[in-house]
Amino acid sequence: MRVRTAVALLSVVALAACGDSSQAITAPPGVERTPCGTVTIAVNPWVGYAANVAVVSYLLKQELGCTVVEKDLTEDESWAGLASGEVDTILENWGHDDLKKTYIDDKKVAVEQGLTGNKGIIGWYVPPWLAKEHPDITKWQNLNKYADLFKTKKSKGRGQLLGGDPSFVTNDAALIKNLKLDFTVVYAGSEDALIAEFQRAETERKPLIGYFYAPQWLLSEIDLVHIPLPLYKPGCDADPKTVACDYQPYDLDKIARKAFVDSGSPAADLIKNFRWTNDDQNEVARDITVKKLSRDDAAKRWLDANRATWQEWLPER
Repeated sequence: MRVRTAVALLSVVALAACGDSSQAITAPPGVERTPCGTVTIAVNPWVGYAANVAVVSYLLKQELGCTVVEKDLTEDESWAGLASGEVDTILENWGHDDLKKTYIDDKKVAVEQGLTGNKGIIGWYVPPWLAKEHPDITKWQNLNKYADLFKTKKSKGRGQLLGGDPSFVTNDAALIKNLKLDFTVVYAGSEDALIAEFQRAETERKPLIGYFYAPQWLLSEIDLVHIPLPLYKPGCDADPKTVACDYQPYDLDKIARKAFVDSGSPAADLIKNFRWTNDDQNEVARDITVKKLSRDDAAKRWLDANRATWQEWLPER
């Protein structure tokens, strides 16, 4: 464990005073350390991402004296923002090998900034009551047997597979076609709407099958049942039109604008060092969503209880 003499003495009350210029940050060899200045963070439309932003943004402002700008963007827009200079960092990237090739390998305007520590799982889920009442529904080969159970006004005579925000990473339409399932995708429209539908499905014993993912705070309240699809193997999803395998399990990572990293900003170091668990993220996300705390209040609540963790993220002083 690295020792930071000034940081180790901080108290909860002193968080707001940590930008004291007497604690100058020392640059690593060969890089001239610059003042933090302004850091622009892309904010993608799910609350787990917002939890990352809450904690990182709070530390950037309170510990490093940064000015933080948060921009609500889709995943594709966030990557384009790295190229245009409008975005400095993406705090939770789900794969996107194609975008990495374009912006990291080819255009060389972005760089990887290490793992977040979060394990990402995307898939199809049903509420617990439904899996208990129909145990064989958890085998995808049996889904057509239950297609009528999932019909809605929006599904046009087929079973409904509920999606979330249309901008999310999804192979659902292709999977339905290639696995020859009598279903169609209907989008809830947002993460909040998707969560609400799963909550209603469990409390009202309403048949529902839909796209969902971890980390997500709802899974700590409702033990949604994952339906495994044909086993994922590297490359099986290379062609979005012919994909017939389950979603890739992700080790979520961070991406940053290369010029931002090369600038010597201490913010780039903090972002690179930022690493926590699914449970950590879910705790902050739940406080934002269920307890209706502001991002700053949710961040401070977690930071106050996890000092040893976040002290390791701070740049060497």
